[in-house]
Amino acid sequence: MILADPGIDLVSICTPPHDHAAIAIDCLNHGKHVLVEKPMAVSLLECDAMIAAAQQNRKVLSVVAQNRFSDPIMKLKKTLDSGLIGRVLHAQVDSLWWRGRSYYDLWWRGLWEKEGGGCTLNHAVHHIDMLIWMLGMPNKVTAVLANAAHDNSEVEDVSVAVMQYGQGTLAQVTSSVIHHGQEQQLIFQGEKARISAPWKVVASRAQENGFPLPYPELEEKIEAFYRGLPALKYTGHTGQIDDILTAIETNGEPLITGEQGRMTIELITAIYKAGAEQRTIDLPIRQNDPFYTVEGIRQNVPHFHQKTGSLPQLDGKITVGSDYLPDPDKTGGSGS
Repeated sequence: MILADPGIDLVSICTPPHDHAAIAIDCLNHGKHVLVEKPMAVSLLECDAMIAAAQQNRKVLSVVAQNRFSDPIMKLKKTLDSGLIGRVLHAQVDSLWWRGRSYYDLWWRGLWEKEGGGCTLNHAVHHIDMLIWMLGMPNKVTAVLANAAHDNSEVEDVSVAVMQYGQGTLAQVTSSVIHHGQEQQLIFQGEKARISAPWKVVASRAQENGFPLPYPELEEKIEAFYRGLPALKYTGHTGQIDDILTAIETNGEPLITGEQGRMTIELITAIYKAGAEQRTIDLPIRQNDPFYTVEGIRQNVPHFHQKTGSLPQLDGKITVGSDYLPDPDKTGGSGS
């Protein structure tokens, strides 16, 4: 038995989302470190219980966000942190996927009870994690939820959210499983320049009349900084596993802690709350909010359709998303 085996120090949880919290807490209470797949859990109450178990047992709890461990994303983060583009004024996050109707025939998908949500929670979770990592948590959220193409699913297959930060900064996130082409990108418009993953840099300066002129000197400076950043030793899931093993060995913290995993769930919960109530809501989400618990979420979110299929497994290949490398046929301006 895993929990009773003293030779097992770390457990990786890869079950459907509704089981994450119970399994993680059980493992932590039995003295195991935990790496839990995304999404961390399906409610903030569950996230808080997982974090409390990790703290009480002095064990490492980390949440899978393997896209952070890619060279384009890590370099984008460091370029933002350098301040070369100035304060971020607007962020555009596109988490665009395509899934056929049969995707939701798998037994646990398409149910608020089992999957915990639709594309916002289970696909855009990666991009929402990256947005928070790079820009922080917003103050307010407005969102619209819809199910446009999957009549065998209770959950949303597309959502559009707008986040408000201080000083007028806005971020928009589109989460979808109805977009042909499955393009994913993060674009940050700064005071001085625009950078993105896939990598592209564009800088403008104003003419006397306010209209733009190219600013190649700044583009070249940002490009040189980006290209000068070292490559990661390990990438993807390998990089994240190395990260948590290092944290265990050094009594340190992993790059993605339980607290950071919770922040992602809080922002996704805010999107669901804003979409369900059709209004702008404030963050943080308090413990007395109905959307803090699994039961409250299920009672208040829209159930778009009745799930009609329930298959034990589906055959066929899967797609895992962008590598965030620029397409030379589509990239304008500078690229790598």
